[in-house]
Amino acid sequence: QVLLVESGGGLVQAGDSLRLSCVASGRTDVTYAMGWFRQAPGKEREFVAGCLRSGSATWYADSVKGRFTISRDNAKNTVYLTLNSLNQEDTAVYYCAAKFTRGSDFGFWGQGTQVTVSS
Repeated sequence: QVLLVESGGGLVQAGDSLRLSCVASGRTDVTYAMGWFRQAPGKEREFVAGCLRSGSATWYADSVKGRFTISRDNAKNTVYLTLNSLNQEDTAVYYCAAKFTRGSDFGFWGQGTQVTVSS
């Protein structure tokens, strides 16, 4: 069982950057991977980025590849998502998620943090 709390969202202009944080509590030592998802109003939730607990591998959605970076600090029980070159299409609620095995779904979610990008 893992509790996730996101922070760092806000209002930014196109071209700006943000860093989102996700602080985890509970059995953080047994999480296999962490991920970030986002959901815009009227749209389905979509995958953004993921990383292994070891930090040895990361993966990204094509829409954010080269602009966003996922990282984690296990000692601080924190996962980060750095968002660069933001545009209005990135406006959404961003969620942190965790899963415990390679084959399982992301089953533990944070409350979300709003990112709004203006022109």
